[in-house]
Amino acid sequence: MTVHQEKPRLVYVVGIGADGVASMSPHARNIVDSAEVLFGSSRQLDLVPEASGQRVTWPTPMLPALPGLLAEHADRSICVLASGDPMYYGIGATLVKLLGPDRVRITPHPSSLSLACARMGWPLQETTVVSLVGRPVELLHTRVQPGNRLLVLSSDGTTPNDVAALLRARGYGPSSMTVLTELGGVQEGRISSTADEWDQEVVNPLNVIALECRAAPDAMHLPSTPGLPDDAFEHDGQLTKRDVRAITLARLAPSPGQLLWDVGAGAGSIAIEWMRSDPSCRAIAIEHRDDRARRIATNASALGVPGLRIVTEAAPRALDGLDEPDAIFVGGGGTAPGVLEACWAALRRGGRLVVNAVTLELEVLVAEWYSRLGGELVRISVERAAPIGGYTGWRPAMPVTQWAVRKP
Repeated sequence: MTVHQEKPRLVYVVGIGADGVASMSPHARNIVDSAEVLFGSSRQLDLVPEASGQRVTWPTPMLPALPGLLAEHADRSICVLASGDPMYYGIGATLVKLLGPDRVRITPHPSSLSLACARMGWPLQETTVVSLVGRPVELLHTRVQPGNRLLVLSSDGTTPNDVAALLRARGYGPSSMTVLTELGGVQEGRISSTADEWDQEVVNPLNVIALECRAAPDAMHLPSTPGLPDDAFEHDGQLTKRDVRAITLARLAPSPGQLLWDVGAGAGSIAIEWMRSDPSCRAIAIEHRDDRARRIATNASALGVPGLRIVTEAAPRALDGLDEPDAIFVGGGGTAPGVLEACWAALRRGGRLVVNAVTLELEVLVAEWYSRLGGELVRISVERAAPIGGYTGWRPAMPVTQWAVRKP
């Protein structure tokens, strides 16, 4: 006898604007009206007062409860309400990841980004978007560049004030700020100012910030390419210097979504610049000294990568249980017993290992590994012009022996 299992029911996700059903398509309205269960925030549910399905307000936190809620109503038709486009930082992407693309049907609404660009007259494809919904405002640092146009998705009504403060601190007080509230709704509003002149601590919580970045003459320029100025970092001397850092990152070759281990991180400069190369790049900084670990956290926040993970413990013990890396940089502690062995064993196939040696002891160790595994072994010497009496001469920095190898 053949037993036919009933296929799981589809979950429908419908985007909704600030005006509720007024701008909803007939197809979307039919899904909402025919659903036996409606999921959404209390604000979203209030926008569809005529829908007759059972209303379930998302609990806080939502994500841990989501599988159970869906299972509880699995035998009923479900519609999930979402703000704007459910696939842009929305519940739609979460449900697809949880249930698979075959179980979810998405009906989008024009997003707040599309509406904001329409109000500003900006081409969306030429505009950088940063979401600060549930995220630290410091994420803006990597995007604040002269001439950049940014759309910032606000977490709440205090976000514009936080953004203005960050811009002023960075020397970007002349930047223009346009705060668009209740986009698409009957109460839609607009507040225009500069970061220097912004004086509103709280605005409507449903807002998007349109920024045109302008630097003051004395603003420090922090390029998106590797090789930030050394004085962009707080450090106690344990810092991979600018020129060597740029060469090191070129050999580490960061790619979107990849994970770096920065072993013996010092000031965290390699991990921080790795993460600055792409918003999806991840890094773990391993540093056994508490004071340096705190300094790494300060640098990461100030340079726009507050998500940098810091492990305060000595290698190789600190490496146990960490996610498999795509690249590893060893800048300190490479002579400790077992560090290079642990790094090489943990490295993903095809991954890159780069070791910078400034001591004779580590240089000897690196030469032994190079003789066994090959790769590239180079000596980096940097000299800088400096005053000598009334003249100028060259002052050499400590040479660095660099070994770079790719795991087969």
